[in-house]
Amino acid sequence: MATLNAFLKQKGYTRIRLKRIATDHYELVAKINGHEGLFILDTGASATCVDSSCVSTFLLTPKENEVKAASATETDISTQVAVKNTIEIGAWKRERTPIILFNLSQVNVALEAYDEGPFQGIIGADLLKKAKAIIDYENNWLYMK
Repeated sequence: MATLNAFLKQKGYTRIRLKRIATDHYELVAKINGHEGLFILDTGASATCVDSSCVSTFLLTPKENEVKAASATETDISTQVAVKNTIEIGAWKRERTPIILFNLSQVNVALEAYDEGPFQGIIGADLLKKAKAIIDYENNWLYMK
């Protein structure tokens, strides 16, 4: 019987190692516009987000956004959006990716209580859906197509 990795590789998936942190979230390294950052994988987040303080780090061009964000610690958060970005996670790559920008300091403060972070952003369900992502929770792997 083929392993999950072998089966998904045949289907065009790439595999990315995930690291489980103290809060039972996963962290991973991603590149936006060629620049690396540390991100939380959050299947419950509707959109992929970057901390607004990292605009220059990732060469983002923010535009006003009418959509408000909410987190576990705050609601009704003002956001901006940056469009036409390239994102890479392991060998997986996608161009013309929109990214939501907002202040993630409260998220990072909450995670610092567990000696985790700081994180530059969140990989959300929008990107996971586009990549037809599969998470192997038992072995801590993310598969993206």
